[in-house]
Amino acid sequence: MADKTILVTGGAGYIGSHVVRHLGEAGERVVVLDDLSTGFRQAVLHGELVVGNTGDAKVLEQVFSRFDVDTVMHFAANTVVPESVADPLKYYRNNTCASRTLLEHSLRAGVKHVVFSSTAAVYGIPTNGEADEDTPTAPINPYGMSKLMTEWMLRDVAAVNPLRYVALRYFNVAGSDPGGRIGQATPKATLLTKVACEVAVGKRDHVSIFGTDYPTTDGTGVRDYIHVEDLADAHLKAIAYLRSGKESTTLNCGYGRGYSVRDVIRMVETVAGHEIAKRESPRRAGDPPSLIARAARIRERLGWQPRHDDLRKIVSTALAWEQKLASNPWRP
Repeated sequence: MADKTILVTGGAGYIGSHVVRHLGEAGERVVVLDDLSTGFRQAVLHGELVVGNTGDAKVLEQVFSRFDVDTVMHFAANTVVPESVADPLKYYRNNTCASRTLLEHSLRAGVKHVVFSSTAAVYGIPTNGEADEDTPTAPINPYGMSKLMTEWMLRDVAAVNPLRYVALRYFNVAGSDPGGRIGQATPKATLLTKVACEVAVGKRDHVSIFGTDYPTTDGTGVRDYIHVEDLADAHLKAIAYLRSGKESTTLNCGYGRGYSVRDVIRMVETVAGHEIAKRESPRRAGDPPSLIARAARIRERLGWQPRHDDLRKIVSTALAWEQKLASNPWRP
């Protein structure tokens, strides 16, 4: 446990809040910076919440003057691929430009470590639908490009400063806190597992299957789904890695197995005990046919061992969370 403070940007959001919970349970000192545009106050179970935008220089000055921060965990971002295609400047402003401002103030404050929330979208459409960390980066949407540009900034800054970083490239994050305390609560969310579970509890009238003509086993997109609890654990192991003095690194976060859209929907139906309404729709802009992690490196470098690598477990926790929200909705 460190004596100094960990700044978590976007810590009131889905993934950030799970990491904050893990940090608090580990006894870390935490401050959360979130503008609550997609996050929730009640998701922050540990530390102090500062309401503000990560790209606001004045807010960052106040945070770094109030708290003795030596580690930044950077989650704050817009993350909807089709929206990034329709409004690319929003993503370059809120993801890339805000990250540049955060890095500038982190350096001034003497921050030593950064753990960055990146994405498998940096790979675009890799050969055979699989990617390891050495696979060429070729984003096919502004979301992936906005994240890759931040990776480049981290690389270049770390080359000429004492700061070191771990960039974690997430594959498809799903599931919820098994204790039912927090989960994905964003209105009009687009994550498949959440949408399908919302249909199962009656919150939506159908789940859309975007694209049925992909070159996959059943014609629908294939993704590597990782439970948010395993992802949160990877973040804590990334901090331990940096504190041990090791070099900066970029790591895939996935299980190395793919499930199609239809596979996920069938599992939701199995866990819920009934069929859900489905609607076939055209492909969405910016979606690759298949994207699966080769993730041996994160196990080797961080000693990460996933404990929730099971689609039924992922769906069960996601559905339990939606059932809870159905009776007790979260408000911004």
